[in-house]
Amino acid sequence: MQSKPHTIKKLADGIRSIYGCHAVWLRTHPAHKEWYGEFATDGVVQVYELTGHNRANRCYVWNYQEHGEWYYTTVLEIPPVSDAESAVRADVARRVKEVTHK
Repeated sequence: MQSKPHTIKKLADGIRSIYGCHAVWLRTHPAHKEWYGEFATDGVVQVYELTGHNRANRCYVWNYQEHGEWYYTTVLEIPPVSDAESAVRADVARRVKEVTHK
């Protein structure tokens, strides 16, 4: 279930660009969440240790498909997010809220 090294580095570079801090890959975590009957993740969440962020020590990254397009999302480990599963739940809740408030 390991990701390819170039993808790991590309995601770390993205985290650095978005959050302005250093990111080191820790592990790949299996995750399964559905959103409107579709998968909310591709089945894995990449976990990164952060250095230099003022509030979070970890960042969770995964991709998901919406309307036939693939996207990446990041969620920082800031309460109530405490692990990969709660990061995916928080993002699914955010997307549901966006859809229902349109």
